[in-house]
Amino acid sequence: MTAAGDYGLDAPGIVRGFAFGGAALVAASAAIAFFAPSLGLGGAAAWMGGSFLVTAALMWLSSRRGKLRARDALLDRLALRGDERVLDVGCGRGLLLVGAARRVERGSAVGIDLWSAKDLGDNRAAATLENARVEGVADRVTVETGNMCEMPFDDASFDVVVSCFAIHNVAAREDRRRAIGEIARVLKPGGRVAIQDLGRTGQYAADLRTLGFRDVGRRLSPWTFPPSLVVEATAPE
Repeated sequence: MTAAGDYGLDAPGIVRGFAFGGAALVAASAAIAFFAPSLGLGGAAAWMGGSFLVTAALMWLSSRRGKLRARDALLDRLALRGDERVLDVGCGRGLLLVGAARRVERGSAVGIDLWSAKDLGDNRAAATLENARVEGVADRVTVETGNMCEMPFDDASFDVVVSCFAIHNVAAREDRRRAIGEIARVLKPGGRVAIQDLGRTGQYAADLRTLGFRDVGRRLSPWTFPPSLVVEATAPE
């Protein structure tokens, strides 16, 4: 679960909103209790504010520790040989990308992202490459700027494709289906895919089955907040 790199705060705007909102409600409850106790609203404000603060704390812990455990569990299940070419779709600051690169000493890891800072704090290619450098895998990591719905890679060019908290950010159902289709296109026959996400994993599993993938399954990943699901599947031969 250790990491030398900084893999950022997920959904930073939401975390800040819960933290500031919770602090404001707790402060309001104290003011109500002091200046207008007869209103009887202080307890409700304090309970809601405390709930907001706990949510912010859990999301922060998920970003700083939980997702490292989740990453290791996902990669452990892939049981990489060490010579694979791995693609991380929506790689962000390189959580899965760098983790995979550490396990493929004779292979390589490629990440693709549009670098949205709304979904991940300070999300940029330079931060990803810096994490690869400090983790000692810069020689086998590359990143591309691109859309997961139309990836600039050849057919059947990767042994493994992974993705974490990325595909749900694609708003339209048809575009998410296109992203799954692109994952299928770039995977080699018999290649494996593991997609961790907070929602819509049932859609991903259904799309993979439609594309002929086998051993399609979903499992709970309890290390993140909110808890997430991982879709795992094997490409047709």
